[in-house]
Amino acid sequence: MKKKSLGFLIIAMLMLLLAACGGGSESDGASDDSNADNGNGSGGSEEQYKIGILAPEVTHGWVAAVAYHAEERVKELGDQVDYQIQTSSNAEQMTSQLDDLMTWGADAIVAFPQWEGMEVPIQNAIDSGVTVVNFDIVIDVEGVYRVAGDNEDMGIQGANYIVDKIGEEGNVVVLEVPSSGSVSELRTKGFEETIAEIAPDMNLMTYATEFTREDGLADFSDILTSVDEIDAVYSLDDETSIGVLQAIQEAGRTDIQVVTGGGGGAGIL
Repeated sequence: MKKKSLGFLIIAMLMLLLAACGGGSESDGASDDSNADNGNGSGGSEEQYKIGILAPEVTHGWVAAVAYHAEERVKELGDQVDYQIQTSSNAEQMTSQLDDLMTWGADAIVAFPQWEGMEVPIQNAIDSGVTVVNFDIVIDVEGVYRVAGDNEDMGIQGANYIVDKIGEEGNVVVLEVPSSGSVSELRTKGFEETIAEIAPDMNLMTYATEFTREDGLADFSDILTSVDEIDAVYSLDDETSIGVLQAIQEAGRTDIQVVTGGGGGAGIL
């Protein structure tokens, strides 16, 4: 998903929530300087809608940008909404925060998990009458709204780019992130299916990692010690790629021609 699309997606999510809760008027653009991460503390008039935002703890710039634009947009809605933003590091913690938001009386919730395991609690929230917008990773529950970029196309474009740079044969390391669920599945699917079509003789070697530069560095350093010749690396995220590039540099490897990424991270430039 490109950063320039982020603001539009966040706006779409929050306006969808207002519509689902019955809010028909547009925001007057006023902001309330008393807004804070734990809500705007405005006391809750009858016309206000309570929106909860569940986001992961910041592991890199793209996640930080999502949370930032979500809060900026909800502030722009001014007195139309009361809100809370909660951050978590795993499904168990986010589930607890979802329960807290329901106890608080949230009319709607934007859920942005970066891992699997939120299906049951989100389904319970929907069944209890809360409108839920699922951002990015697919949550397989009935009645959820979903806003996301085209993860599969990221894989398709990555495959085309690598073949353009190294040709139809070579050794390509694929760094998947199983803990990210549908994000990794779709990006890997698009890549592998496209490679099978346009470069069937390509040798793909798949390893698991995470969406952080620390994991990219550690995991790819291990890979470099066990694989003598690598022509390209299909990495799903810029933060992982930054770690990969550091590992290549520290190992003094000159065989790797291409490292892909994704997310528009400033540190990748």
